[in-house]
Amino acid sequence: MTLLTGLGLPESPRWHDDRLWFANWGTGEVVTLDREGRSRVEFEVPTWIPYSIDWLPDGRALIVSGQEGLVLRREHDGALVTHADLTKLGKVFNEIVVDGRGNAYVNGGNLVLVTPDGQATQVAEDLAWGNGMAVTDDGATLIAAESHARRLTAFDIAEDGSLSGRRVWAECGDGVPDGICLDAEGAVWYADVPNQRCVRVREGGEVLQSVQADRGCFACMLGGEDGRTLYVLSAIWPGMEEAMKDPGRTGQVHAVEVSVPHAGRP
Repeated sequence: MTLLTGLGLPESPRWHDDRLWFANWGTGEVVTLDREGRSRVEFEVPTWIPYSIDWLPDGRALIVSGQEGLVLRREHDGALVTHADLTKLGKVFNEIVVDGRGNAYVNGGNLVLVTPDGQATQVAEDLAWGNGMAVTDDGATLIAAESHARRLTAFDIAEDGSLSGRRVWAECGDGVPDGICLDAEGAVWYADVPNQRCVRVREGGEVLQSVQADRGCFACMLGGEDGRTLYVLSAIWPGMEEAMKDPGRTGQVHAVEVSVPHAGRP
């Protein structure tokens, strides 16, 4: 089912406060959809691309302003302030996920831990184009998509938020994982731009299900009333150079009902 069209590059979907939230690349907007498919712009950020969003346990939003190397925080009154400055830790940052303790993980070519007080520390390096991330329900494992390596990589999360035990969680074959989410059976859904699909895999790489689209799938998220709606965010990819100028307005949000509900974070 198609819920929304005419978007830029829709990315970083999150089910939060009974709505689907996502970053609309190319517009500076963070947009939401309710369960009936009605959309609204929740807020705008002073960057052409709000790369990724997530929430602290107290309800304040974090936004990755990736090209500027900043993590912004949206206060309860709507004010945007700098939560963390990552400029000394990398060039461009991409995805964010926040665990239950308020620790945020931000990736790009490396992976940075941002503690609730805004202190930033590199906790992993040499990611092959780090993309979507998810944290398991028990808060013990972080899974990250490495798009250029065509794999999902897992880390053990320590009490202090540091990472260890880096390992391949799943090889994706010809798949190119972008945005990801977890379900209640411990499987991962990943979006795939060049293959125009979303794929559900278990640890080890076995493919359990695939949903095909007519354009590149950038991200996916389980949500809805019972967590069994897979929201698929897709667009025609114009290439990096054109996307950085103007991605066009080919972005869409689709909904597919699946059998296993959401789990973990985001």
